[in-house]
Amino acid sequence: MLIDFFEHLRSAKLPVSIKEYLMLLEAMKRGVISPSIDEFYYLSRASLVKDERNFDKFDKAFGTYFKGISQIPGLDLDLPLDWLKRLMQREFTAEEKKQIEALGGLDKLMQRLKELLEEQKKRHEGGNKWIGTNGTSPFGNGGYNPEGIRVGGPSAGNRTAVKVWEQRAYRDYDDTVELGTRNIKVALRRLRKFAREGAEEELDLDDTITSTARNAGYLDIKMVPERHNTVKVLMLLDVGGTMDDHIKQTEELFSAARTEFKHLEFYYFHNCIYDHVWKNNRRRHAERTPTWDVIRKFNKDYRLIFVGDATMSPYEILQPGGSVEYNNEEAGAIWLRRLIEKFRKFVWLNPEPEGVWEYRQSISVIKQIMQNRMHPVTVQGLERAMRELAK
Repeated sequence: MLIDFFEHLRSAKLPVSIKEYLMLLEAMKRGVISPSIDEFYYLSRASLVKDERNFDKFDKAFGTYFKGISQIPGLDLDLPLDWLKRLMQREFTAEEKKQIEALGGLDKLMQRLKELLEEQKKRHEGGNKWIGTNGTSPFGNGGYNPEGIRVGGPSAGNRTAVKVWEQRAYRDYDDTVELGTRNIKVALRRLRKFAREGAEEELDLDDTITSTARNAGYLDIKMVPERHNTVKVLMLLDVGGTMDDHIKQTEELFSAARTEFKHLEFYYFHNCIYDHVWKNNRRRHAERTPTWDVIRKFNKDYRLIFVGDATMSPYEILQPGGSVEYNNEEAGAIWLRRLIEKFRKFVWLNPEPEGVWEYRQSISVIKQIMQNRMHPVTVQGLERAMRELAK
């Protein structure tokens, strides 16, 4: 079975070798791990994957290969209770949703959550008051409330949480994704400013012909430095939450940008920009970069590209403490304005279909802050954005 697993990883274009596979077998033979599928995951990843940029590919390959499997031959594994599927998410009718009223603001939500944390002593499910699951309370997960705080667990897909009471680690966008189409690259090439750079390594055909003719037909090869796109780009990418719906599209955009722009700097944020951003999502809570440092580090010649769906609670943009993850001292709108004041050539690329923008209040707010420089992640949208940045 593990031989098939090894071949499955190689078919997923992971650079795993026989030496690494033998090391995994040796570790299992010596009983390094207990009979746990989770521990096998970490052991196999540590043994077989030598570059953390391939962690995402490994996770996908591991998940598809062991999908539905609870035991590995040779390991006496008890399926943990946590592996059982959680109860089917409760479905609410339109009438039920209308009867559920929002508490009336972020401050009231936070005060009510504090009270419940002091009062509640056990797990609760299906109700309308306590912190629980599959209910109509503003606190918990898996249910519905028009304005709530998600506490643990995955989202039910309603996208109405104004805060998320948990630490989340979102994966980086994979910059090695092979594009299914060249259209994104072609659109990005509209943002070009070429200059000769580096050593002489490109044939100057016209000068070679002219020099050879002047040299009585004896070949006289002329070389010139290769031309490179000298445009500098600073890309800020929203990751996690509602952006999970757009991972493939954003990865393709990011991969194309890494190919087309020699001078590309990037950072991640979640929903809106606040006082810090980060380079690596696996260490996002330990290795943050102050946004002020980004503003001071890069000069105004950089073109600034935001990539995000701008889908969030308006509190996250307009109110201090509105972030879903922590209590930000200044509103996100303040940080957005600071960035666009420094980098005067900027656009916001939104992977959400343009037809839904007018129905989402947060998108309208971001679009207004961006001075209407918001474009969809389509070929036409990218071309418009690149033309705007090239002015």
